[in-house]
Amino acid sequence: MQCILVVGAGRSASTLIQYLLDHSELNNWQVIVGDYDLSLAEQKIDNHPNGKAIQFDVFDDEQRNDAIRNADIIVSMLPASMHILLAEDCVFQGKNMVTASYVSDEIAALNKKATEKGVLLLNEIGLDPGIDHMSAKKVIDQIHSKGGDIHTFKSFCGGLVAPQFDTNPWNYKFTWNPKNVVLAGQGTAQFIRNGQYKYIPYQSLFSRIETIDVLDAGFFEGYANRDSLGYREAYDLENIPTIFRGTLRKPGYCEAWNVFVQLGMTDDSYEVSGLSNMTWRDFINSFLVFDKLKTVEEKLQSHLSLSDEVMSKLKWLGVFEKESIGLEKSTPAQVLQKLLESKWSLESKDKDMIVMQHQFHYRLKGKEKSLYSSLVLEGKDQIHTAMSMTVGLPVAIATKLILQGKIQLLGVQIPVMKEVYEPVLEELKSFYFHFRNKAGLKPTNTYPKTSKLHFDK
Repeated sequence: MQCILVVGAGRSASTLIQYLLDHSELNNWQVIVGDYDLSLAEQKIDNHPNGKAIQFDVFDDEQRNDAIRNADIIVSMLPASMHILLAEDCVFQGKNMVTASYVSDEIAALNKKATEKGVLLLNEIGLDPGIDHMSAKKVIDQIHSKGGDIHTFKSFCGGLVAPQFDTNPWNYKFTWNPKNVVLAGQGTAQFIRNGQYKYIPYQSLFSRIETIDVLDAGFFEGYANRDSLGYREAYDLENIPTIFRGTLRKPGYCEAWNVFVQLGMTDDSYEVSGLSNMTWRDFINSFLVFDKLKTVEEKLQSHLSLSDEVMSKLKWLGVFEKESIGLEKSTPAQVLQKLLESKWSLESKDKDMIVMQHQFHYRLKGKEKSLYSSLVLEGKDQIHTAMSMTVGLPVAIATKLILQGKIQLLGVQIPVMKEVYEPVLEELKSFYFHFRNKAGLKPTNTYPKTSKLHFDK
């Protein structure tokens, strides 16, 4: 019996674990799920005969090494910063490992050792990164095989609430880790447009957006991901004049979110003094100038020249309420996260939605051509969300293929090779992951532009 060790039993792991358990009898697998919260692991196993839940502390060296030693493959669904603890042990013990996270510098540094040990560390095989890589590289390879020359590639993805459950003025609810949403975009975004390198610092990120028209899903705003340049080589697009990867939100979100960025409320580097005695109104006022003649609302609106629409979003969120925050020793980002979780959490009846679009512009036989490839997927319920499905299923399928010997890569890898993306994408079709391809699609000009934002061309 082969043993699969899954470390981390959070929301994004739900569908992954269910898939492994569903396929465990046929493949003679034992699925061990470890989490610091034992009850969470037990919940995911749900008394399955081929499953086992364990309390797992990734910082316990002895327990971590013992668990890896007794497993045939390790799947890490921990926060990205913790993967290295497992990866180093996996390389030392000669065990393959799969994650959905971006390749960190620490993981990348293991490539030589992993290759020498005959170990595969497969990363970035979730949604974004993951499905975006695989679906894009499939089209890129097809265009190249016909002799096409790609000069523009743009890719966008967003985790959103399904339209029928979109019940707040922000048109957004949490579909993945709230902390990651609050901290999203920090750093400097890098991409290339028409042969010119472009850089967007964090403080400007949400005021520079793309306009995206997705078939069957409507209009969206797209802001730049941190690093688009690093994928030119991986995508076989080394000399491409334009490459851009971004995140999708509904119209109006970016302008309102930018308020928190400009005020410094997404900062996670220091603790707020006097927090225990603050109301939400006090908290936002602490980031504004002192003016005894103006209300908090007036100071905020004049300071950032905010529209009534943005002020309405902020008021709905509760930032002006005289209600105690109820936190101590928290960073601004943590305070903001608490407020957002009280307003943006999915309700029991809610469903989420994943929207992805790739845009390709290329020359083929002397003619200019365009192809727009889009995926729109709605979640099933609170457990098997679209986010959980799109993150977990590619990880699970890749894990199966590695155990079956159908993926035999070595070293630190991402899923841009045919031996990975072809079988994974093919099986995802059975879960209704269908990309719609349209040639020569041109967005309409009816997008409701907001004057405060700069729409990149």
